[in-house]
Amino acid sequence: MKARVFVSYKSTVLDPQGQTVCAALRGLGHRTVSDVRQGKVFDIAIADGVTREEAHKEIETIAHEILANPVIEEYRVEILD
Repeated sequence: MKARVFVSYKSTVLDPQGQTVCAALRGLGHRTVSDVRQGKVFDIAIADGVTREEAHKEIETIAHEILANPVIEEYRVEILD
């Protein structure tokens, strides 16, 4: 089993890297792009014998306490088969 954690800035937090990418895309002629927000993805392998519920609980804790800064970032956890 694997888990995937998506971490990104909250919508109220300035994202200078996303703004730079957006400006570059528009400069390259992609006029339909109005905003870009950048983030991080973590793929985590889960040991055999762990239930889906146990894995989700542990990965939620890891995401909240280690992978994301809950003051400025939000995260989403997915458990993959």
